Amino acid sequence: MANATRVLVIDDDNTVCELVSALARTMGLNCGTTKDPATFLDRVTPETSLILLDLMMPGMDGIEVLRLLGERRCKARILLMSGVDKRVLETAEKLAHSLGLAVVGHLQKPFSLPELKGVLESVAAMEAPELVKVIPAFAVSDEEIRNAVKNGEFLNYYQPQIDLKTGDVMGVEALARWRHPERGMTLPESFLARLEALDLMDELCWSTAELALAEAKQFARRNGDLLRVSINVSMGSLHDLEFPDALVSLARKYDFPVEMIAVEITESGLMKKISHVLDVLTRLRMKNFQLSIDDFGSGYAMLRQLQNVPATELKIDKSIVEKMHLNDSDRVMVEKIIEMGHELKMSVVAEGVMTHEQFQMLRAKGCDGAQGYLFSYPLPSESMKKWLGTYELR
Repeated sequence: MANATRVLVIDDDNTVCELVSALARTMGLNCGTTKDPATFLDRVTPETSLILLDLMMPGMDGIEVLRLLGERRCKARILLMSGVDKRVLETAEKLAHSLGLAVVGHLQKPFSLPELKGVLESVAAMEAPELVKVIPAFAVSDEEIRNAVKNGEFLNYYQPQIDLKTGDVMGVEALARWRHPERGMTLPESFLARLEALDLMDELCWSTAELALAEAKQFARRNGDLLRVSINVSMGSLHDLEFPDALVSLARKYDFPVEMIAVEITESGLMKKISHVLDVLTRLRMKNFQLSIDDFGSGYAMLRQLQNVPATELKIDKSIVEKMHLNDSDRVMVEKIIEMGHELKMSVVAEGVMTHEQFQMLRAKGCDGAQGYLFSYPLPSESMKKWLGTYELR
């Protein structure tokens, strides 16, 4: 966090207000405090980046305050504080998320100065700026999307995946980005839904896969060993019985070993024609491709199909990982997913790792790999090549 960061505390306990304010100042943070919910709401501005909110207050309690912040579409990160039962705190977190609020965790009273400092430092790590500037999501027309596919305006960014046992880079995931001719580099939120609606997702996935295999050899380790490349496939490909042979042909075209290619699938791809999907996935494994189940823990359909899918890897969804060091329910979920993945003879990779605390917990729990902003933001190929040349686990 920089000096301009504005922290706002609402708590009816003077001691807590003074403690947070004093610690914030030592960290170079601009901090304000108040006891009155009405005054607090007036003081929340677009410049407020972190709110510490006590749930148990006279007059208007913290749940009511969360509801009002949700109605105002507050963008500040929120840290909940209270002496209530921990499960109540965790439920309040889930409520805040359902209201569209960015809750970063909770502190159960009485808390210590080191606990408070640790949470503030975690939030500071989350606020690291992106290494590559992108513009926010925007509405696009069908014509723009069709032209983008036709004119080859999509390119790949890559995010590294780290072996938690050794600290080495074990692979990269290829992620599509759109280089809009007028608006610049754009994130998937601006185009994936439109591509899906226009039945163009398959074209994007094939384009991403081909470019990834064309660029992959430049990501080799210093000793010449290739890194694994993870590619995302469309629902259409998972239901196309010719897909395994077509992907083998693509790998041969770029002389890239199939065993170093991980095909990432999500539960949405398993919703229809399960016989076709299992046919395709089984043949991919028989041809030595790796199979990775992406975003595991974000829904329920994949859990029901897990025993049927011949996957080699399970990726824990970032929505669970990002809170695992702050609440028990997410920590237990992560532990059980790791345990289940290993019981099913799969490696387990955690997505969305942002802090050293998360990294150390995952390593201690036996998780095999991780990716997230702690290591690197997704980068274009040249930038990823340079990053790989200078990477050292911090």
